[in-house]
Amino acid sequence: MYRLIVFDLDGTLIDSRRDIAESANALLEACGGRPLPEETIGRMVGDGAATLVARAFAAAGVELPPDALDRFLAIYDTRLLKHTQPYLQMPEVLDALGARMPLAVLTNKPLAATRAILSALGLAGHFDRDAVVGGDGPFPRKPDPAGLRHLVSRAGVPAAAALLVGDSFVDWKTARNASTSICMARYGFGFEGFPLDELSPSDLLIDTPADLLTL
Repeated sequence: MYRLIVFDLDGTLIDSRRDIAESANALLEACGGRPLPEETIGRMVGDGAATLVARAFAAAGVELPPDALDRFLAIYDTRLLKHTQPYLQMPEVLDALGARMPLAVLTNKPLAATRAILSALGLAGHFDRDAVVGGDGPFPRKPDPAGLRHLVSRAGVPAAAALLVGDSFVDWKTARNASTSICMARYGFGFEGFPLDELSPSDLLIDTPADLLTL
């Protein structure tokens, strides 16, 4: 049925919540704020780093400095891989799926950080270099469908034959906007608080990465 699978990164391919949260909290504390719970920051991920930082400062009740984004990215670049790991069995799942069809990555994370993480975790080989689209490239960030449509066009498949796998409402909206199928990863930290009443009968749900192999 599917001829292309496109993966979100944070909360879908990799569990990066702790590193993101610790980076945001390091910046908050440097600006005189108190750290936020890891779970709280995890729910802020998905719309790009600038939105994450703004949400964290608002939640902490701290004024957002004009250089907050640059400072956050500098901090996060030093701890991209302190705790971040692929989700359980993800490498094996990518091996199996990649033998059947092309795979791609669509994330709002900056491209350089995305490539560094995929390479360090041994996941980069599952994706053609040009099949990895970050949030600071030529396309608008999700939920704008341009990046996803580009990956679908690049693979030479119709939108109906493409599946986006993600964990957040942003991913769900991106698939809707691009007229592709969507598979929501309930194991991802972005799924908490997802508006379940928005799901349609055709939307897929998985509880582990290995569930993708049975779709």
